[in-house]
Formats: sequence, C-alpha cells, structure tokens
Amino acid sequence: MNFRWEWEVFLRDTGGGRTYLEWLMSAWGWTLSVAACAWVVALVFGSVIGTIRTTPSPWLVRIGNAWVELFRNIPLLVQLFLWYHVIPAMIPVMKDLPSFVLVVLALGFFTSARVAEQVRAGIQSLSQGQRNAGLAMGLTLPQTYFHVLLPMAFRIVVPPLTSEAMNIIKNSSVAFAVSVAELTMFAMQAQEETSRGIEVYLAVTSLYMITAMTINRIMAFVEVRVRVPGMIGGGH
Repeated sequence: MNFRWEWEVFLRDTGGGRTYLEWLMSAWGWTLSVAACAWVVALVFGSVIGTIRTTPSPWLVRIGNAWVELFRNIPLLVQLFLWYHVIPAMIPVMKDLPSFVLVVLALGFFTSARVAEQVRAGIQSLSQGQRNAGLAMGLTLPQTYFHVLLPMAFRIVVPPLTSEAMNIIKNSSVAFAVSVAELTMFAMQAQEETSRGIEVYLAVTSLYMITAMTINRIMAFVEVRVRVPGMIGGGH
C-alpha cells in the first residue's frame, strides 16, 4: 500500500478566495458558536425545569416531567427537522430566523432535558434539613431554592454536567443537516472537492477531540474550585 500523506491540501485555494485551512478554522468557529449558545440555552432551561420538578406543586412537577420526556425521547436529528421545517410553518414569524438560531434552539432544548435530570438529582441529594432551615430563616420557597439549594446542587452536579458539555460539542455535528457550515459539513464538502478524505477527517476529528478535552479540563478546574468537602461528589 503506497499511501502518501498530502497535508498541503489545506493550503489549496478553495476557489472562493480562501484556503481549506481558513475554511477549516471558520467551520471550527461555527461549531464552537453553536455549542456555546446551545449550552447557555440548556443550562437556563434545564435549571428551571430541574428545579420545578422538585417543588411541592404537582402541576409544576408534571410540566417538568413532560418537558424532560418530550425532549429526551425524540431523536435530536428529528427535533432539528421539526424546528427547521415544521415549527416555522406553524409559527410564520420563525421563517425569518437563520438556521444557526434554529440549531441552537433544537440542540439547547434537547440538552436541557438531560441537564434538568442532573439538577433534579442534585437538589434531591440534599438533606431536607437545608430546605427547612432556609424556610425557618424567613426565606420564601423561591428564595430558599435560589440562595440555599441551587448553589449546593450545582456544586454536586459539576461532574455529570461535564459529560453533557462534552456531548453538546459532539451533537453540534447535526447542524450540517440544515446547512450550518460547521466542522462536519466542512469535512463532507472538503473531502468531496479534494478527494483527500483521510487528511480532512483526521483534521476534523482532532479538532473535536481538542475541543472536548479542553472542556473536560475547564470543568475539572471548576469542580475543584467549587468543591464542598464532605458533600456528594465533593471531597474524599
């Protein structure tokens, strides 16, 4: 087998005034942008849904459970197509939204169901005494959640949230299906144009790995900084 590496393929002109390396870096930027924005959506909605699933209100718990079951049990790609094809047809104002926004919403809501499970588990792992202590001090239930329970719960669930943060990078690859120019779309088009699939896919795979490993190290640092000795997942 006389295979010859041709990494100089990334220095070729794409025909659009930039090299394949510049296109690769741009695609990496789109992947990071999709993942970062979707992660913000997931954290916000996941935190709210996870919290209301631990409240004494049965109807809030039902709403939270319905949210989790809906977004957790429908494949991500199907959800993306629903956001791209179906929902804009039902809500005309959404037809003007760019594909990037629709991908962020689809990936964010999908991940929010998983984040909600982690937040719920974190809150329920705390002793009932912490909630009672907050209420005994004169805090309302929302204030008790905000000032007492959630800060402790988030410290506990940093490790599982690390996995979700890494997953969102990998799941961002579905954006190619609606023509967002991220890494997977770059790989498919560049391989087709250059016929150098090995180099192209190795480069893209390396960027995915670098991104995921960087997130892992950042979250590990955060875990150490917020660790509470003696708490679950905290200190041994």
